[in-house]
Amino acid sequence: MAYSELLKNFENIRGYLRDFYVFGFKSRGDFRQKSGRSYDDERRRVESWLGGHIGTRQTPDGKNVFLKIDSRAYHRNPLFRVWQTAAFTDGDITLHFIIFDILKNPEISLTLSEITERVDEYLAEFPSAHTPDASTVRKKLGEYIKAGLILTEKRGKTLVYRRAPECRAGGRDAVAFFSEVAPCGVIGSFLLDGDGEENEIFTFKHHYITGTLDSGIMCELLSAMHEKRDVTVTSRPSRSKKTYSDTVTPLRIFISAGGGREYLLAYDAKSRRVTPFRLDNITSVDAGEVCPDFDTRRAILDRMMPHIWGVNTQGSARLDHVSFTVYHGDDEEHIPARLEREKRCGRVERLDKNHTRFEADVYDANELFPFIRTFICRITELEFSDKRKDAKFRRDLEAMYALYGLDGEGGEAT
Repeated sequence: MAYSELLKNFENIRGYLRDFYVFGFKSRGDFRQKSGRSYDDERRRVESWLGGHIGTRQTPDGKNVFLKIDSRAYHRNPLFRVWQTAAFTDGDITLHFIIFDILKNPEISLTLSEITERVDEYLAEFPSAHTPDASTVRKKLGEYIKAGLILTEKRGKTLVYRRAPECRAGGRDAVAFFSEVAPCGVIGSFLLDGDGEENEIFTFKHHYITGTLDSGIMCELLSAMHEKRDVTVTSRPSRSKKTYSDTVTPLRIFISAGGGREYLLAYDAKSRRVTPFRLDNITSVDAGEVCPDFDTRRAILDRMMPHIWGVNTQGSARLDHVSFTVYHGDDEEHIPARLEREKRCGRVERLDKNHTRFEADVYDANELFPFIRTFICRITELEFSDKRKDAKFRRDLEAMYALYGLDGEGGEAT
């Protein structure tokens, strides 16, 4: 079979891109799904789409490939290209252009039989062409109805089809910004493709582009939330060979401001808990029935949000109280300003000219550890209500001292 850049199953290349190119820790020898030739085909596909953005490094286990993208050097997310690679048959592409030529005027409305007859007239000019039957045309029209490209209405008792009005990207600069920073920004990219112009206005210092690979999953979840439906989420945690299926009520999408990672927070009726799912671990989403308790379950999450630092909602029975005080010099007003800016669900109190206190009551104090560490040389007081977490934080600190050959004395954090 000849090598092709086009894809029949996007999930295959999504996992491949994530494991080999985004994480960049796997080599050809780690490719276990199929043969080495399959690896080479997948690699050639990626190189054809992203050739200028691929780097390699030699490791004891072999050569690793990874994405090498400097967000300051480009204006448009190069990963959008992977969504333009769906495979199609000769019949698909032929029928596509014929149907949209027949319905090129949005004012024209035709029945299924009328469209089928006109398709036959087009293909009559090609003696060897395969003529589709009415059921094939109906199925293709159904795909376009679902995509919003074809509209239907009743003419008496008969269903008629017409082309939806074209959507032009008004406010082009706004669409260009949306396509780079918003969830499912690939939609904005599709809109921009129609005018043939490049975005040359925006560049980003911190640009989390890998969420593009999860846009299909994101879209399915947002659609289910809009329709207030339950979903069956199939996921495979990182470095796990097992897949898990959970039927849950999708409530909100959380996106990390620090790293761009995306999470679904969903209500699990079996455990009666709000549970997080990483979107890059989700392999499929199947929409179910409308959930009559959707608003009630979302209200549960909304009441919890003032105590969620990251995404963990299943800490101890009681909330963890965290408090620390930092010192800042007379010319270091950026320190309390940063605390105020990054406090999330916490509270910031200015104690005096040179000391500011941060406090929070959260489900899991472990999630604050990375944030607290960024102030480690300035902390004068530190307290956790959960003494086990207090001890864990200090053990981590002692391990860091040992790693750097320090004794831990003289530091303001201790």
